[in-house]
Amino acid sequence: MPIRYIPFEPKVLQGQALLDNFVRTRRVLRYRDNDSVFRTFDRGMPLYETSLIEKIGQNTEGVANDNTPLLGAGGLVLRGECLSACAYLKEKGIKIDLVYIDPPFASGADYAKKIYLRKNPKVTQALNSVPPLGAEGEQQLDDEGIRAFEEKMYGDIWNKEQYLNWMYENLMAIKAVMSDNASIYVHLDYHIGHYVKILMDEVFGEENFNSEIIWKRTTAHNDSSGYGMNYDMLFFYRKNENAVFNIVYQTYSDEYLSRFNRQDDDGRKWTDGNLTAKGLQGKGYEYEYKGYFSLWRCPIKTMEEHDAKGKLYFTKTGGIRLKVYLDELGGMPCQSLWDDINPVNSQAQERTDYATQKPEALLERIIKASSNEGMVVADFFGGSGVTAAVAQKLGRQFIHADVGINSIQTVRDRLKTQGASFEILEIEDGVSLYRNPAQTMTLLKKTILNLRNEDPLPAFFEGEVMDSQYGAIPVYLPNLQDHTTRLLNTYWISRIINEAMGELDANRYKRVRLYYVDIEDEKEVRSFIKDNNLTGIEIELADLKPLLAEVRLEDEAVYTLQNTEGGYKLTLEMFKSDRLNERIKQYNDKGMAQNIKLDFNDDNDSNEETESDNKRKKKFKPIEISENGLELIELIALDCTNLEGVFNSDVELKLDKNSFVVLNGVKSKTYWDGTLSSDKKPLRMKIRNIAGDESVIKL
Repeated sequence: MPIRYIPFEPKVLQGQALLDNFVRTRRVLRYRDNDSVFRTFDRGMPLYETSLIEKIGQNTEGVANDNTPLLGAGGLVLRGECLSACAYLKEKGIKIDLVYIDPPFASGADYAKKIYLRKNPKVTQALNSVPPLGAEGEQQLDDEGIRAFEEKMYGDIWNKEQYLNWMYENLMAIKAVMSDNASIYVHLDYHIGHYVKILMDEVFGEENFNSEIIWKRTTAHNDSSGYGMNYDMLFFYRKNENAVFNIVYQTYSDEYLSRFNRQDDDGRKWTDGNLTAKGLQGKGYEYEYKGYFSLWRCPIKTMEEHDAKGKLYFTKTGGIRLKVYLDELGGMPCQSLWDDINPVNSQAQERTDYATQKPEALLERIIKASSNEGMVVADFFGGSGVTAAVAQKLGRQFIHADVGINSIQTVRDRLKTQGASFEILEIEDGVSLYRNPAQTMTLLKKTILNLRNEDPLPAFFEGEVMDSQYGAIPVYLPNLQDHTTRLLNTYWISRIINEAMGELDANRYKRVRLYYVDIEDEKEVRSFIKDNNLTGIEIELADLKPLLAEVRLEDEAVYTLQNTEGGYKLTLEMFKSDRLNERIKQYNDKGMAQNIKLDFNDDNDSNEETESDNKRKKKFKPIEISENGLELIELIALDCTNLEGVFNSDVELKLDKNSFVVLNGVKSKTYWDGTLSSDKKPLRMKIRNIAGDESVIKL
């Protein structure tokens, strides 16, 4: 349960007026339950306990813009919901100067992360003795050594109304932790962007809207049903008119560069610019210069300075033009159409194989424009960590928040490679109980004993279980991807009673089971059920946390630890992950079923096939795991400092997707030999598998 609730806005003294622009415009955008968010505003943001997971880098003192220590580090990584992350920041007095968020787009799409098996060290030991690794070896690795499959990370599960309520709460929470000179960029697409624009008008005020930026994210593509959608939109708002804004520049187009078709003897390219003020607003300067009389744009002193620098061009028709040198121009002041930033392609060095990853160039432009060095930049849907990574490179402090463990691991490794200093905190809001929402929802349905789907049940229920006393019991599971359903309160119970249970046959069902991750006030909820449940069907409240604990199975490892002359040497002999093995089995079964289908079609198809047909019908090759299972390992770290509590990665080895070793953040072109060495005696070992599950083993 939350410790307490933090108000979105400052408390108002009795009799004091407070301009509340979202109340003033609350009825501009009408949709179902659009007033329900005001219950959240009245209650406040939930503040939970936090636990320090890890410190990375030098423990240098980071200071926010109001001189509040940023937890003694240059940045902060938070695992938790946007609402609870903002509650934590507000409680700590940390203010944010620039927010960029790239939330789900309400597109209905599912997003997956590519998972790569690593090269087994028992196979690659011989390759390490062939320096350097040639192109042939790399090609062999790409073709045979690694195999990839996908794991669902999260899905856009909201309908429009739910999404807008969810976004409204998030925007209000973010606004509550923004400094007075802050700005916010919200990155969306055509699915929901126009609605969110109206919400942002309500939250930040129409007068604080700055720009709608159009980012051309792809080249043209075919869409038989209409015009190709090849752009995203970014809504840029300021907290007020004092927000920081620095002019940033785009590179010139080829058409513009073609104007610089003259050059001096030293090769400097230039084009001529107009020096007269005719037709411009303002009076200009009227005088004669070297026999040329006109209304000029600059005073005579400036004209003389241009002449002394050789920057005047005297035309044959009796005029003076200014030489505009290409090498003196910084670029075109950035416009609201961004067509010069490419998406992250498959070969990009910055690619992390994280779904929806945005290019660093996009965030670099935003951060340079709307913040200065030392300011705090935050992303509450941090994903691949591009915002934090770019902010760190540009000398800003950063805050990265996300609910997915894959996101936290990706940004951790990314920032560590950059040499960043930061802390990782886990907000104990229930999110930490599962690795990522979408995957855990699937596993939960399998974990509940004898859960079966029944068509007559309302969609509100996941299915039913059989009980010897009550018979069939409909089961409700909170959607872990929607924070509004994780917290059980009287409002949510009221909806369950009136909407879901009202559709149940009271002659067939005697009890329903409602699982929850968190409960606002259990005594109040049970009292509300007693007074308001008139359906005749009993309600059983069940804590979901024990089931979530079952889902989080620990992986197993067999190892040896030797005391050597130079320190200690740990050797991994075997690694086993039941969850990953099951996932690979499902992947293989699906692929083999496709092979059977292709074989059947081939037997019944006598027509000649084209080359593209053959390529499309290429047989699926199943993934095979060795007996030692070492190809399932992504990262190993040794803690030589702490036996309990915060894990300290004194020695850390990561295998990138091509199976090359990254030792303590330093990349190499070497394969792993299955060992890890340390000067001090290791007390604990952390192993992360290729799907992101982490296990800590005492040595």
